[in-house]
Amino acid sequence: MIAAAYVQNGAKVYIASRKEQQLKEASSRRVGQSKAGCEALANTIKERESKVHILVNNSGASWGAPFEDFPEQGWDKIIALNVKSIFYMTAALTPLLAKDATGFDPGRVINISSVAGFLTTAHGSRLASGNNGLWSYGTSKAAVNHLTILLATTLAPKFITVNAILPGVFPSKMTAFALKQLGEDGLAQGNPFGQP
Repeated sequence: MIAAAYVQNGAKVYIASRKEQQLKEASSRRVGQSKAGCEALANTIKERESKVHILVNNSGASWGAPFEDFPEQGWDKIIALNVKSIFYMTAALTPLLAKDATGFDPGRVINISSVAGFLTTAHGSRLASGNNGLWSYGTSKAAVNHLTILLATTLAPKFITVNAILPGVFPSKMTAFALKQLGEDGLAQGNPFGQP
């Protein structure tokens, strides 16, 4: 949705994803969640562009498992994708974001976080499924919120703004379990606007 809105408004858009099929549908290229993957994508962009106006970091995955059995991979994968990739992508593109940026027309970084960064995602919560808690997901989104503050203060002297958007639950592949379990009315009860 974000990329489509930028394209419809005349922007040149580069999309990176872990999901190759979605990339094929969006006609773009694939990147990993590592520092090397982020730097490789940034280098490809640097070969084609002299500057970047807006970077939207919209990576996210979740992992649900019981507290006693939560696997180490559930931490490693989620922290790498949801937090590290934001840091490394932003760092790699900072020179292009800063180029020609001014106080009146800054470079912009928008990190997509989640209300899960300050709400519970433990088992039994509205955001978790059954006895499974989203232990690493909520923690990773809290880290994104703090990383956004750190990046904002670090990049402000370069005329780059850094902000986060914290959406609530909305219909998606990642929240399909909650919609199935609670239904739209059940999700709406936890939302001040009265809709998921």
